[in-house]
Amino acid sequence: MRRRVLAVLALLCGLTLIIPGTASAEVATHNRAAAAAGWLARQMTDGERFEADFGGQRYPDQGLTIDAVLAFAAAGAADDYADRAIAWLAQPAIATGYLGSGGEAYAGAHAKLLLAAEIAGLDPTSFGGVDLRAGLLALLTPSGRFSDVSAFGDYSNAFSQSLALLALDRTAAGAPTAAVDFLVGTQCPDGGFPLALAATTCVSDVDSTAMVSQALQAVGRAVPAQQGLDWLVSVQQANGGFGVGSNAPNANSTGLAAQALKAGGRLVAAHSAKQFLKGLQVGCAGPAEQRGAVAHQATGFDPATATRATAQAVLGLAGVGLADLHSGGQAEAPVLACA
Repeated sequence: MRRRVLAVLALLCGLTLIIPGTASAEVATHNRAAAAAGWLARQMTDGERFEADFGGQRYPDQGLTIDAVLAFAAAGAADDYADRAIAWLAQPAIATGYLGSGGEAYAGAHAKLLLAAEIAGLDPTSFGGVDLRAGLLALLTPSGRFSDVSAFGDYSNAFSQSLALLALDRTAAGAPTAAVDFLVGTQCPDGGFPLALAATTCVSDVDSTAMVSQALQAVGRAVPAQQGLDWLVSVQQANGGFGVGSNAPNANSTGLAAQALKAGGRLVAAHSAKQFLKGLQVGCAGPAEQRGAVAHQATGFDPATATRATAQAVLGLAGVGLADLHSGGQAEAPVLACA
């Protein structure tokens, strides 16, 4: 904790700080989640962030960087990388570039960064010069929906609403009842939950149902949460995986679903999903630089999709729910143990 606070202060004050233990020794592990987290950490630019490439131009990818922080916490590994990622995210330009500025404000970004700051054990009321909790609550509408303020439209969805409940549930005041009721009210007749919050037709979505079920479980709405898990079990494929609609199963959807199922006590279904994820993971027969990574689909490793797939697959491999994530794991980024 002291190392993390010093790292953030150093970046905010423009100081150069050498953090003990940031030069990772090669530590081998048989734990699949830790090996995946270790591979993910080694893909980070400067060991602190992810970037997106648009037309040859590289831009900060705060969302994927936060996904990595969540993955490291779930696996209990690569904590030094999580420290540096949080310190990078706490830079005012990086934080406001993600949250919105100049009259723009995004609910999902506020909720996700708030959750990351809480997991890291930092004060979210003063993160990158921003009060993340107050900023998120300012986006709560009378209906109970957390909505974007943007000239480009409102892109808030089941993910942003769920992340908001998960993050605010960790605060002293808890999640607003209106926001909880709103999310419960989005449930489809089949028990699942949709991605879009204002669609005419309610279409249950695997990823969204996994997120909503975890959020509702965290805030004490067990009945709709378990109904969501019932729906997830009903659409799980024979090989244990989950896909989008009728598409082939993938690591991203399966990782989220496996995490939700484990957190909700559906151990058999969670184990089956975890086995599917293991089948997508590059093992000792693969190239050394890919070992531990999780392919998006059974078609094989693709560097264009493996980073995000691995980040979400770690959640299912580790089986630690979003409501229970915390920092303080192994400092190093382990490699998959091979003879």
